[in-house]
Amino acid sequence: MRRIQKLLKRSLNVQMLKFGITGGSGFVIDMSVTWIFRDFVGINQYGAHAIGFFVAVINNYLINKYWTFRDNSKHSIRQFVFFFALSLIGMALNTIFLYIFVEYLEINFYVGKLLAVMLVFLWNYLSNSIMTFRKQEVSKTYNTITINSN
Repeated sequence: MRRIQKLLKRSLNVQMLKFGITGGSGFVIDMSVTWIFRDFVGINQYGAHAIGFFVAVINNYLINKYWTFRDNSKHSIRQFVFFFALSLIGMALNTIFLYIFVEYLEINFYVGKLLAVMLVFLWNYLSNSIMTFRKQEVSKTYNTITINSN
């Protein structure tokens, strides 16, 4: 029993690490796109923040589906809708933290964005591992044929 618990704990740690690495790649994409749209295109910083977020969500969904959770199910559209909805909640939390950091605590916008992402990481991992990429129970029904020989 201890061996099974150890394997499950290790598997969970590896999965969370992969989720973190994926999130890191999404963060780089998010920050890059935000920077481009804010500083070069001239979009409001919160609008640029939203654009960066949406591009990163697509990246993170695909990497998490196939690498982190090794999910080969054919429910990609349904999963993406869940992932996107949970990401919107995460974005709302992220934006609230970002606003507090920038407007009230007067922290640099990009430092505030980094802090907000770190705070929302646990929400993102737990909600997606429980709701989006949960392992489905496979139930097999066996038809039996009874032969009466009278």
